[in-house]
Amino acid sequence: MSILTNKMKAVPVLLKQLMTTRRKFHERGRDESLDKKLEKLRLDLNRIKDVFVRVKKNEEELLDTLAEVYGHLRRLDRGKLDEDMDGICKRIRDCSRKLLPKDGFDESYKEEDEKGVKISHSSQELVQPHLNKSWTLEDYYRLSLPSRFCLLSLQIFPENAVIRKRNAINFWIGEGLIRNTENKTAEEMGEDVIQDLWRCNVIVRYGNEKSPLVKKFQILSGDQRHLEPNLDGDFDYIRPSPLQLDSKKVTVGGVHRKNVTLRNIFNIGASYLNFSPQWTTELRNLEVLQLGRWQDSALHHIEVGSQEFLKDLRYLKELKYLSLRGISRIFEVPSSIAELEKLLILDVKACHNLERLPDDISSMKSLTHLIMSDCCLLEGMPKGIEKLSNLEVLKGFLISTPEKTPCRISDLKNLEKLRRLSIRIGSEAQIRDEEFEGLKDFLALENLKISWSVSNPKYAKIKVVLPLRLKKLHLECFPGKSLQEYFIFIPSVWFDSIPTELNITGGKLERMVDFQWWRVDILRLKYLKQLNVDIHYLKAKFPLLKYVEIKQISNHSYIEHEWRI
Repeated sequence: MSILTNKMKAVPVLLKQLMTTRRKFHERGRDESLDKKLEKLRLDLNRIKDVFVRVKKNEEELLDTLAEVYGHLRRLDRGKLDEDMDGICKRIRDCSRKLLPKDGFDESYKEEDEKGVKISHSSQELVQPHLNKSWTLEDYYRLSLPSRFCLLSLQIFPENAVIRKRNAINFWIGEGLIRNTENKTAEEMGEDVIQDLWRCNVIVRYGNEKSPLVKKFQILSGDQRHLEPNLDGDFDYIRPSPLQLDSKKVTVGGVHRKNVTLRNIFNIGASYLNFSPQWTTELRNLEVLQLGRWQDSALHHIEVGSQEFLKDLRYLKELKYLSLRGISRIFEVPSSIAELEKLLILDVKACHNLERLPDDISSMKSLTHLIMSDCCLLEGMPKGIEKLSNLEVLKGFLISTPEKTPCRISDLKNLEKLRRLSIRIGSEAQIRDEEFEGLKDFLALENLKISWSVSNPKYAKIKVVLPLRLKKLHLECFPGKSLQEYFIFIPSVWFDSIPTELNITGGKLERMVDFQWWRVDILRLKYLKQLNVDIHYLKAKFPLLKYVEIKQISNHSYIEHEWRI
């Protein structure tokens, strides 16, 4: 592939070629001087690999702002213009300044000069805007006891940190702060905690205020000066306190704390992770190992010096939560990880170098969350997924050849607790007859996402029977022009099996004339360059529609509309 043809893949392609070149040079004979220069090039490329993404995102933000201003001007709303003009002008200036990110090249590293002397470089950090709000002891004591524990667990993160709601809930599940009850799942308990924290003003929602769903929140600072003495045991669950990796470059292992049993390790700010030999020796009681990215933005780079540390994970028999999310230079997760029979959550999302998972994970009976999405190089699925009877969340299930995907979609129907499922149709996909019709037997499934890695319309022609309890359907990079032409719905009970939230992101869709989606009340259409729609037509097509968000389609750059009922 020519670098000039795809700017989003330019740096990854160059990095891959660099690794090949270094290997060939090493085979001919190692040249220390040249190798140092090539290593410096590798570090520089890693630091700028997301610049194209950031520039695109900043362009979209500016366009969204200009589209909003255009809407104000077109509606001739003098009162609204007068009220919002100062804020609008500031947003346009701020978006314009961000168009070329000054902190796109992170120089927070140490290199050696020609004499071998370490040279330190400063770093410009990404800082969230400070909120002039904080919670008080009165706010704290209004919280339920589980919510207090969850709030205190968030205090390890930087002030005003932005966290995805789903990530926070996963943390709490891993730490044992919330769990399944007779009446509710752990995730439903987590949703209740989020609402409690929000109601008591200790967190605020982050992002689009008009959207009816809260996906991210920002942690407010709080008055903790007299908190611990008044808790009457509230702090018991975090004793001993977690180990926080907050230097840019850290080595895990060695004696971190004398006479202290570590149960939780969180990577708060480390970008480069190394592991000492036998690093697990002192960590046999570890329950939570958050090495990967917790930050909402994919721009936070994390890489490991070697993936050999993964082989030692087998000794952490008490581990319940393992996150490798977004870590570079992990190419394979060893089969020995299947020995972690108490593990609840395994998160390898966005490990862009990851090519292979364990051959068989059927022994991981406790697993409730298996998150493998955005691993573009992943070649296949492990055996035994269909035997994980406690699985509630399965993201990134890849359909490839029968050899690489030994488990069919219909085999997953035995996972009676499965509520969230995302499926990726790979470039080698061989879709078997009636493969997607088996979805009708997923009695607990509420959230379904189907993504396409290929643009050939033949991969779009699948017959789907929607589960009865489905609430949200997300189609990503759909390669067909019309849902009716390629994506055939056969609802078993028409009204009950239509989702209430429909998202279509990317792809070649041209028409929205296919079905009467009576129950849909939230609709999002994004990055559909061939789609031309009218908002009044959508309201007629979706009679119960309460909220619609349209972004980067043929005839609109951005529209957001809310109907009050």
